[in-house]
Amino acid sequence: MGRIEWAMWANEQALASGLILVTGGTVAVAARFKGWQFAAYAIVAGVFVCLLEYPRGKRKKGSTMERCGQKYLTAVVKVFGPVTRNYYVRAILHAALAVPAGFLLSTILGTACLGIASAIYLLAAIRGEEWNPIEQKPQERPQAGGGTIKQPPTMPPPRPPPETRKKQPAEEAGQENPIPVAIEVGGVGR
Repeated sequence: MGRIEWAMWANEQALASGLILVTGGTVAVAARFKGWQFAAYAIVAGVFVCLLEYPRGKRKKGSTMERCGQKYLTAVVKVFGPVTRNYYVRAILHAALAVPAGFLLSTILGTACLGIASAIYLLAAIRGEEWNPIEQKPQERPQAGGGTIKQPPTMPPPRPPPETRKKQPAEEAGQENPIPVAIEVGGVGR
């Protein structure tokens, strides 16, 4: 059995928790809950987490499906280098971002989810995983003659002479059925 890549699960969990934080914060700010300032913080923290977590990391084995438009945010995340690549840093960052949002009921679910993501990132860091960007492979041009793509045939396939291609008289008249078939006239329903 293969080894579990925990960072992949942490990435999905953190992205979902960022969206939950934004949703809970928006509800609290719109309704002017008591302590709505924590909700405003949760919106900003949720957007930050979503931007950080949107680009998926490359898996060690197998292929990784890139998210739509991920390449633009991947360039931004790559700029910060070891700060965003190291999962210990992400685990501490997510845990720290989750604390202030935990003081409001509408953002407590996002806080719990972000705490879980932080724990999974910590596990991924202990296992030695780190974030690597999904690099676009340059497309190889097909090689003429020697590659896997064959050239189309230049000559048509051989055919028998025209005399043998003519239909035989038995073929023109149709085929005889070796089993006799009896047709009943009259029939059902009279």
